[in-house]
Amino acid sequence: MAERRRLNSLDLVPDHARDDIVWAMGEMNQRQRTQADILFELNDRLGTKGVDPISASAFSRASVRLRKRAMQLDERRTMYAGLAEKLTPEEIGQHDIILAEFLKTLIDELLDAPDITPKQALELSRAHRETVMAQRASADHRRRTQDAEREKLVKAAEDAIGAVEKSGRAVDGSEILRLIRESYGMT
Repeated sequence: MAERRRLNSLDLVPDHARDDIVWAMGEMNQRQRTQADILFELNDRLGTKGVDPISASAFSRASVRLRKRAMQLDERRTMYAGLAEKLTPEEIGQHDIILAEFLKTLIDELLDAPDITPKQALELSRAHRETVMAQRASADHRRRTQDAEREKLVKAAEDAIGAVEKSGRAVDGSEILRLIRESYGMT
C-alpha cells in the first residue's frame, strides 16, 4: 500500500489541541461508542478551541491503524503468554512485563517490514536480548532485596525474643512487636 505524502487534517492539529486527539483515540480503544459519534464529539471539542474539524477519512484511517495495532498487541500478548511462564522469572514486576511485551511487539513489527536489512535484524535481536537480560537483572535485584528484608526481619525477631528471654519475663507478643519495630526504626 502506497504511503500518503500529504499531511491529513488529523496530522495538522496544533499542539494545544493534541489532548483531544488522545482523548478520541482512548475512546476508540474502549470500543463502546461508534466512530461517527466520537468524531462528532472530537470535532465539537476542537471547534471550541478554534481548530478546523477532522475529516471523516483521516479519522477513519487513524482508527483503522489504532485497531490494527491493538489487535497485533493482543495477538502477540497471547503468543508470548505461553512462553513467558517458561522464560521469565515469576518475580518480574508488572511494568517490566509490559515494557518487554511492548519491545517484543515493536521488534516483531520491524521484522515484518519488507525492507529490513540484516544489520537492522541483528540490532533488533540485540535489543531483545538486552530486554530479557534487564528482566533477569530486575528479578535478581528484587529477590536479593526480599532476601535482605527477610534476614533483617528474622534478626529483629531473634533479637526481640532474646531481649525478652534475658529479662526473664514471659514472652509477650506486643512487647516483641514493639522491639521489632524499634529494630526497624519504626517507632
